[in-house]
Amino acid sequence: MKSKKLAGTALLIAGFVLYFLVNEPQSAQAMHIMEGFLPLGWAIFWWVAFIPFFILGLRALKRITKETPELKLMIGLAGAFTFVLSALKIPSVTGSSSHPTGTGLGSVMFGPLPMSVLGSIVLLFQAVLLAHGGLTTLGANAFSMAVAGPFVGYAVYRWLMASTGKQKLAIFSAAALADLSTYVMTSLQLSLAFPAESGGILASFAKFGGIFAITQVPLAISEGLLTVLIWNWLQAHSTEELSLLQRVMKGGRSQ
Repeated sequence: MKSKKLAGTALLIAGFVLYFLVNEPQSAQAMHIMEGFLPLGWAIFWWVAFIPFFILGLRALKRITKETPELKLMIGLAGAFTFVLSALKIPSVTGSSSHPTGTGLGSVMFGPLPMSVLGSIVLLFQAVLLAHGGLTTLGANAFSMAVAGPFVGYAVYRWLMASTGKQKLAIFSAAALADLSTYVMTSLQLSLAFPAESGGILASFAKFGGIFAITQVPLAISEGLLTVLIWNWLQAHSTEELSLLQRVMKGGRSQ
């Protein structure tokens, strides 16, 4: 019965995915760094930086699905949640847009490494189907959203759980800071590639970060609240899966 309820949730999220595939405007300028925007050297650099995390993530996912195949549906749920939230583009300033990332939930559930795979798959589909991001910039976008965000979110979650024991606070903070750290990393990537003539990298970083903060700070807070609501639903309807997941995480097998 619990698996059927979880399957129903996955189908609901899949419906949202289909909606965005059909209705998303293809010419929108998205927050993900768009195709061809980065100089070739920086595009290659971020691909090289991202690939080791992707390989480790594949190993982590393989280990999870082999040892606990019951969690495959939960993995799909985490990936779909990331896809739907990161497809919600909200107009920002200077012709850009902001959006939630959705990586905090998966980071809390499975740790940061599996999210490097799930997040990069999401980014690939968005680049191909939604003109959201790009293929040459996929390495940079994946490093910010599928590596930096999940690692920060997971570290915050573990720290707050160890220091306060308040799970809801830890989940909210993990989701919100995973979101914000993604945009901090994106601002850094853009400032490294395009330093300001006056002030250099720091001035450019302040400019990009200030632009995104206008919409991203309230979005991060909203994402944190939504992630807590999803977690509450999972606790109410998927207690067996969450218990199994927590045992796996305590055993360190997903890392």
